[in-house]
Amino acid sequence: MFEKVLFPTDFSEVSMHTLRECIPQLFGIGAKKLYLVHIVDITATDIEAVELMKIDEEELNRIADEIRAKGIDVEPVVKIGIPSLEIAEIAQENNVDLVLVPSKGENILRQMLLGSTASNLVRATKKPVLLVKYEWDEEEEKIKCLSNCREIFKRPIVALDFSECSEKVLNVVKKFEELIEGIVLIHVVDYGRAEELEKNIENAKAKLGEFGKFFKAPVKNEVLTGIASRSILGIALAKDSSIIVMGKKGRSVIKDLLLGSTAERVVRDSKLPVLLVPCE
Repeated sequence: MFEKVLFPTDFSEVSMHTLRECIPQLFGIGAKKLYLVHIVDITATDIEAVELMKIDEEELNRIADEIRAKGIDVEPVVKIGIPSLEIAEIAQENNVDLVLVPSKGENILRQMLLGSTASNLVRATKKPVLLVKYEWDEEEEKIKCLSNCREIFKRPIVALDFSECSEKVLNVVKKFEELIEGIVLIHVVDYGRAEELEKNIENAKAKLGEFGKFFKAPVKNEVLTGIASRSILGIALAKDSSIIVMGKKGRSVIKDLLLGSTAERVVRDSKLPVLLVPCE
């Protein structure tokens, strides 16, 4: 399991819901240490930033005490700086296993918890980022999480492109293998000439078969053709998956997101949590 988890908070409703509901569930299935982080944006004036830091530090400590009362080992961290870079640095310094970020709305770049900070964080961090989806419940008039965080890791669908990143993706999945009931490995053949299609499909099936040997849990392999994002989302729905796991391209991820990459489309359209694994 991911033992050291970093959670950046802006004290928003979505953030507090995640902290009070999802975080305890993750610690109930094996997480050990929580880094609760708040960054005071450096774009404020020096005086405002210092004053705000004192206020936010008191608030973060109050929240940390609340979470600590649930038996969770919490280390609150407040810093002044550029949020995405500071969060990424804290994650690196403490060698966390996972950065957890709640997201809501259809457009991930505009509606994520920290706005542009979150999309920049996805780019900047070299640690796996788990995006947990939220939406507004019209009937109950409140924010609701679309997943049970205790169940998130039970039925992963793992998208592999056979690049060097694939092994890193599989190594991250191995971290929560003891929680897995069944795995779906998927590769989408969206390359090659028409006459090469059959051969490419057969090669992909063979490679997935080899990757499946990494796990003790039951593995199902899916090789599809067409648009990768649609295939991944379709299979995730058909197989009743609990989370989508895929790689991201580090430095170029924001450019890729803006250009409509597979990762961006999956993150944007999925109601399931998405675990993005850095390929660097």
